[in-house]
Amino acid sequence: MKFIGIALVFVCTVGGLMMAAGVDKAIGLILHAILPAAPGEFVIIFGCAVAAFLIANPPEVVKYTMKYFKALKQPSAYSKEDYVDLLSMLFSVFKLARTKGWLAMEQHIEKPEESTLFQQFPIFHHNHHATTFLCDYLRIISLGNDNPHHIEALMDEEIEVIAHHEGHPGHAVQTMADGIPALGIVAAVLGVIKTMASISEPPEVLGKMIGGALVGTFLGVWLAYGFVAPIAGAMTSRAATEVMYYRVMKAGVVAFLNGAAPQVAVEFSRKLLPHEVQPTFAELEEKLNSLPAPG
Repeated sequence: MKFIGIALVFVCTVGGLMMAAGVDKAIGLILHAILPAAPGEFVIIFGCAVAAFLIANPPEVVKYTMKYFKALKQPSAYSKEDYVDLLSMLFSVFKLARTKGWLAMEQHIEKPEESTLFQQFPIFHHNHHATTFLCDYLRIISLGNDNPHHIEALMDEEIEVIAHHEGHPGHAVQTMADGIPALGIVAAVLGVIKTMASISEPPEVLGKMIGGALVGTFLGVWLAYGFVAPIAGAMTSRAATEVMYYRVMKAGVVAFLNGAAPQVAVEFSRKLLPHEVQPTFAELEEKLNSLPAPG
C-alpha cells in the first residue's frame, strides 16, 4: 500500500496539471520548464536536507534510520502469528513458575539462548532484545522482588526508553521534512538571483528563467508533504508496533504477579493487542492446549 501511495502522488500531480492546463500544455511545461530546472533544484534541496540530517543526528541514529525504511514494505513489526508465539511463551513461563516455583526458571533465565523452554517459541527466541527484556525481569522476580507495583513501574520506565529509541528515525525524518520547504525557497531565491543577473534578456527568456526558479519552491513543498513527511509517519507507526511487543509482555507479567492464573494473565496480554494482530480467544486457547507441559 505504501508504494501504491507513492505512485499516486506522481499520478495525481501530473494528472492534476493536465486537467488544469490541458494535456499538450502540461506536457510542454513538464518537458521545457520543470524537467530542465529540476536536477539542479533537487540537488540544492535534497542535498542540503540530507546534509542537515547528518549534522543533526549521531551516527547510530543515521544507521538506525536507514534500517527503518523497511517500514515502507512492512508497516507492522509483528504479525498475529508472532503474537501467538509470544503469548504461548508467556503461558509456558507462567505455568512453570506456578507449578514448580520461580527457581525452576533459573536455568532458562540465565542462559536463554540454550533454554529448551524458549526454543519452543522460535520467533521470540530469535528476538534478542525482547528475550533480554523478559529475562531481566524474571530474574528480579526470582530473586524475591515480586511486588507487582515495583515491577510495573520499572517496566514502564524501560518501555519509555525503548519507545524513545524506536521513535528516533521517524522524528529525524520528520524534522528533515519540516525543513525541506524552506530549502525549496532557498533554491527559488538562487534562481531569482540568476534571473536578475540576466535582466537585460527579452521577456520570453526571463519568463522561462523565473519559471525555472519557481520549480524550487514547487519541489520543496512537493517532496516534503508528498514523500518525506509520509515516510516519517510510516516510521513512527512502525515504532509503535515495536513498542507494543514489550507492552504485551508487561501486561502479562504484572497480571500474573497480581495473582492471575497463567491463562488469565495471558488473556490480559491478548486484550492489549490491536485487532489486526490480535488472535481470538478460541485461536489462542487451541494453541495453549497443544503446548507440552513445561519442565
